[in-house]
Amino acid sequence: MAHDATSVAVLGASGYTGAELLRVLVDHPRVRVVALCGNKSAGQPATTVFPHLAGRIALDIETVDAVAIAERAEVAFLALPHGHSAQVAKDLRAAGGKLRLIVDLSADFRLRDHGVYREWYGEHPCPELLEHAVYGLPELSREGLAGADLIAAPGCYPTATVLPIAPLLRARLIEPSPLVVDAKSGVSGAGRTPSLAAHLPEAAEGVRPYKVAGSHRHTPEIEQALSRIAGTDVVVTFTPHLLPMSRGILSCVYAQPSDPGRDPGAYLACLRSAYQDEPFVTVLEDSLPDTAHVRGSNRAQVAVRYDQRAGRVVAMAAIDNLVKGAAGQAVQCMNLALGFGETEGLGAVAMFP
Repeated sequence: MAHDATSVAVLGASGYTGAELLRVLVDHPRVRVVALCGNKSAGQPATTVFPHLAGRIALDIETVDAVAIAERAEVAFLALPHGHSAQVAKDLRAAGGKLRLIVDLSADFRLRDHGVYREWYGEHPCPELLEHAVYGLPELSREGLAGADLIAAPGCYPTATVLPIAPLLRARLIEPSPLVVDAKSGVSGAGRTPSLAAHLPEAAEGVRPYKVAGSHRHTPEIEQALSRIAGTDVVVTFTPHLLPMSRGILSCVYAQPSDPGRDPGAYLACLRSAYQDEPFVTVLEDSLPDTAHVRGSNRAQVAVRYDQRAGRVVAMAAIDNLVKGAAGQAVQCMNLALGFGETEGLGAVAMFP
């Protein structure tokens, strides 16, 4: 590690996303983790909370103290609950110190419209920052990330949904409506706090939809991202499902072609052109996305097919919800914001089987 390594703090370090941030950051050549915060686990060694990090990190988890963190860290990753995260971000910015960048992994800065945020999450503690935050999906907003000091890391479902369909919308190969999103997620997306839905006997032998009919909180984030690309309001029918696995998201988006007589090869050509230089997006031609093939990596697999009989375009993506859907993408954003190599610290190949 370089002597001038950037100092980093992880707030919310005792959850699944915090653990994944640490897994990535301990091997990042340009950073040094100097603080871990998590009120529920405060006072415990990190290796007690996460034994798999034994020999790799020798820090205790401490309570969240914005002033203390701003004095020690140049970058703060916030893996905190919605609502609480925004207040901590506000306190960190007010504290000043040496802090240069906040990367928030909650939903608190993803939605630009305060009214929309209020509808889905309640009152925002610092609505004046909503317009200031940069939405951190690098494949769509790379230019805006350079030099950013507040980044909203996208949600896992929006990442898996937007990546395969965005180039088709931008090229006007599909109609902006209707769009139907059918997505599946592993149970780690529910977080580390025990819940009945994620209890092994409840989740292991079944597949079920949840928060259907426009009630999932990622719905407005998906619509916001796609509306910007389409240049018009996009409304989606979004149906998430819980799968009996720990990691992974698979999203299938069904769209109507703008020209049913178009050469079906145009859709695949569009994805290839859009992502040919992207380090973390693989466009599949002869196979289809599979969560088993991205597990543990920051990679997204995308594909598209045209259903000639039904007259529908089907765009698909697979990601690891904890990496490209959370921690890995957050580190990718940090790399771009600070001028590091975009792929630094993110070279891990997917685990298989």
